Amino acid sequence: MSNAKLEVLTPHNSQLIIIDHQPQMAFGVQSIDRQTLKNNVVGLAKAAKAFDIPTVITTVESESFSGKTYPEILDVFPGKAILERTSMNSWDDQKVRDALAANGRKKIIVAGLWTEVCNTTFALSAMLEGDYEIYMVADASGGTSKDAHDFAMQRMVQAGVVPVTWQQVLLEWQRDWAHRDTYDAVMKIVTEHSGAYGMGVDYAYTMVHKAPARNQGDNPVLAPVAAPVR
Repeated sequence: MSNAKLEVLTPHNSQLIIIDHQPQMAFGVQSIDRQTLKNNVVGLAKAAKAFDIPTVITTVESESFSGKTYPEILDVFPGKAILERTSMNSWDDQKVRDALAANGRKKIIVAGLWTEVCNTTFALSAMLEGDYEIYMVADASGGTSKDAHDFAMQRMVQAGVVPVTWQQVLLEWQRDWAHRDTYDAVMKIVTEHSGAYGMGVDYAYTMVHKAPARNQGDNPVLAPVAAPVR
């Protein structure tokens, strides 16, 4: 059976594009808590770095309207060129097309703002004209309302886009805990960005395996001292 979408994501068959994760675009997001959104896309960026995934970062009208890409993302990729555009559709910019083609991978993982505009138009155009497979990271993208995000996701899924979450992508890239070369990096990302999952990892490390806590520096623990009870 030949179906490229049945292939799991690997560090060797996928690339990432981060579209318009800029302050003014984030201000308009109403479909997801914006701090959660930022946490998720930064976690995804760190995952891409850990697995050496080719990554494209593109922005729209950064000087006149949208502002700069979140510094937390840029710090993951120091020195990386940012591909500036005027079009809401990233596919309309030749630099973006050339960068994606140069990466030589047909599976494109997308995290962007807004879902109903920049993500949808890019996804449809890249599939139609570039013969790419699109994996839309639903929780690292946001729309101007929950309906805007949800119906855009539905439209894309009907067109053949594969919906994913950022942690799903991270763990699909890892695949096997025996892959020790990326294990520590994945665990670091999990503890920093995966909420309750990360808390559980911290608990297991310190309470079960008796590893030192992750905090930097020394925080002495003072024993209980019972105060007089009247």
